[in-house]
Amino acid sequence: MTNTHDMNQLSSEQKRELLAKLLQEKSENNHIFPMSFAQQRLWFIEQLNPGNFANHISGTLRFTGFLDKAALHQTLNEIVRRHEVLRTSFATIKGKPVQLVIPTIKLGLPTINIEDLTEIEQEAEIQKLVIQEIQQPFNLAQAPLMRAKLLRLKETEHILVFIMHHIIGDGWSVGVLIKEVIALYKAFSKEQVSTLAELPIQYVDFTSWQRQKFQEEVLKSQISYWKQQLEGAPQLLELPTDKPRPALSNFQGATHSFELSHELYWALKKLSQQQGSTLFMTLLAAFKTLLYHYTSSEDIIIGSTIANRDHTELEGLIGLFANTIALRTNLTGNPTFEELLSRVRKVALGAYAHQDLPFEYLVEELQPQRNLSYTPLFQVMFVLQNTPTPVFELPGLTLTPLQIDNGSAKFDLTLEITETPEKLCANLEFNTDLFELPTIKRMAGHFQQVLEAIVANPQQRLSDVPLLTAYEQHQLLREWNNTATDYPCDKCIHELFEAQVEKTPDAVAVVFENQQLTYQQLNTKANQLAHYLQKLGVKPEVLVGICVERSLSMLIGLLAILKAGGAYIPLDPSYPIERIAFILEDTQAPVLLTQSSLVGVIAQHQTQVVCLDTDWHLLAQQSQKNPFSQLTTDNLAYTIYTSGSTGKPKGVQIPHIALSNFLHSMKQAPGLTCEDILLAVTTYSFDIAALELFLPIIVGARLVIASREIVADATELSAKLLEEKATVMQATPATWQLLLAAGWSGNHQLKILCGGEALGANLAKQLLGLCDCLWNMYGPTETTIWSAASQVETVDNTVVISSAIANTQLYILDKYHQLVPVGVIGELCIGGVGLARGYFQRPDLTAEKFIPDPFSDKPARLYKTG
Repeated sequence: MTNTHDMNQLSSEQKRELLAKLLQEKSENNHIFPMSFAQQRLWFIEQLNPGNFANHISGTLRFTGFLDKAALHQTLNEIVRRHEVLRTSFATIKGKPVQLVIPTIKLGLPTINIEDLTEIEQEAEIQKLVIQEIQQPFNLAQAPLMRAKLLRLKETEHILVFIMHHIIGDGWSVGVLIKEVIALYKAFSKEQVSTLAELPIQYVDFTSWQRQKFQEEVLKSQISYWKQQLEGAPQLLELPTDKPRPALSNFQGATHSFELSHELYWALKKLSQQQGSTLFMTLLAAFKTLLYHYTSSEDIIIGSTIANRDHTELEGLIGLFANTIALRTNLTGNPTFEELLSRVRKVALGAYAHQDLPFEYLVEELQPQRNLSYTPLFQVMFVLQNTPTPVFELPGLTLTPLQIDNGSAKFDLTLEITETPEKLCANLEFNTDLFELPTIKRMAGHFQQVLEAIVANPQQRLSDVPLLTAYEQHQLLREWNNTATDYPCDKCIHELFEAQVEKTPDAVAVVFENQQLTYQQLNTKANQLAHYLQKLGVKPEVLVGICVERSLSMLIGLLAILKAGGAYIPLDPSYPIERIAFILEDTQAPVLLTQSSLVGVIAQHQTQVVCLDTDWHLLAQQSQKNPFSQLTTDNLAYTIYTSGSTGKPKGVQIPHIALSNFLHSMKQAPGLTCEDILLAVTTYSFDIAALELFLPIIVGARLVIASREIVADATELSAKLLEEKATVMQATPATWQLLLAAGWSGNHQLKILCGGEALGANLAKQLLGLCDCLWNMYGPTETTIWSAASQVETVDNTVVISSAIANTQLYILDKYHQLVPVGVIGELCIGGVGLARGYFQRPDLTAEKFIPDPFSDKPARLYKTG
């Protein structure tokens, strides 16, 4: 015979010749044998991470009835005698790792008595003792690599725990061991001899055969198939994790168990039959659908195991035979589930046809990039167990297998489903360095939702397969976005200011350096300028540019534009001339407010220029009364140009109603009163300045405007905070960091508002000890300054965006605009009153970024934040 022949194709005579040859080689080798490919990989892993209990296999049996301990002990040692692999250790000889088979060895059976404990205490103690036993390391150089322990609960109740290292066994081996325990105990408890026939071959025979076989030409087609199948495959499936991936995985894990109902089980079997697939393929396709939603990856590899005992002589052996196959599926094009199942079936059939190649051999051939934080080729496993559960019958004893979580995980995720006659029982094993249990429980629920959806409609596209339970949908859509709040929806900002003027006309409204204005004085000057602007044609929807230095005139000009009915375009004088010219050209603003010193640096433009310093003699002649316009809250308040980091700057159009809602929300939380003093530091060309400039003057507080020079110098800004006795300041994290670096010691009367950039945990911890309260703000310009505000009270590793402000909705959506589950990466989309009208004269971009709100029963939009 040749080594490339399949053993099942050999005649009885040929098999006898092969066995005789292997036995002769064993005699010549003096009990020293090469390792199998799988053993070699596990041995290598053990050298990198000694004592790794993730590679321990356990079995736990509860004996109810009168147990003959001597017969049980004899039974275990007879099994050790029968199976050479249970008497095998591993060593390095001449630089090569090998198996050493020890002729005889005895296995102990120590007993732990916990009879004195209550039933509840016993169950806890069992869990603790079993886990301790599982996690106790093996020394691969010292046999046996299996141990057993007996727990005595009472005279008629015992628990047998046996642990073996994966290098000498697999899941099938546990079943073999239990079958032999039952057969041998029956005989020995009656003082009879063993009824089991001697094993025709041993594990080392398989090892020798495997090594010979995979030196032959037959390997080429297998290797060629797998190389083609896995060419260009992603190294890592980027699952959304609860914790950062550690540099070195220690394989700590846990397991969540759940069941799939009888009705769902039979519906899945029926669907499989209709589609010409197996239940394994259908469940695998469903699992890939779940991972597709979780990762947005269209190239997903999942590992699976095969028993690899396709020769009858191997079925009764204990040993590491199981092989692993990598099942890679292309999910591009948003296929229907039926189409995906067809792809999965094709991949699975191809893998089965090439399953003989040891996974370890494949890894060696492919040489994937090694990373100690995750396993090569794939990080997620799927296994379907559908072998019948053996009936455990012993004289005077009832045997019950126990499922105990061993606290380990070989992969990021392993979904193992066991098929019983009535239902499907599932275990979702997860790496606890990456995931928290609540996340895994949600994932299990989402998997069940996927299964329910595909049996109901296998023609639906993957993007339409729902993951969320009804409760989750309610939570995401209603409970967490229940932000409806009354606000002055019929009042514009200048009208709210005018109402405050009536209440506190003589209170100081605004301070700049050594100048100040009362509420009445500020209103009078703004009114005079507003009347003048109306004579220049300013009315609702007319854009007015304003380019002035930080000063009282800046606030007067902004208020006047709003009072006249117009919408302001802020232009920071420090902007490059080209940017100012672009904005003026783009908007064709008919009026520009500025100062005489700036006229020369503003590009020539066909506009009416009003200098707020040299032209004031004309403005002072205008009426001091509040002007009237046809303005409504649906009209524009301002058009502000973004930085243009993704192209040319674009004008964001914000209506009064959005600004009114925002300021009313900020008035409530973080909350401002007439007792507050707000120090304004932000350039008014940033939308955040609208909060600094308008919020204080609609609540009766005092606004202090810091000059450009003070804002640019952290030491001077620190002194200004102290000098003005400021109780509120908004700034970016970068500004607060500069203040701390300059020695700012804080102010326990100060409310800190932090926005514009992500607030880091370390900075937040520092600020919390230096102020009255700290608020973290988030929001894009397109949704009116901030869309979320949350008070930071404690800090872990991250400062979260947290809660939407009033009349605002926050959704995380996938690329198909479907809600994603909690913890799954998606795009933040914002809805509500705060949305901008769109981009100035950019209907294409407006349509791209402002999409219909699929969750509203009225016409509404969402802004895609990107």
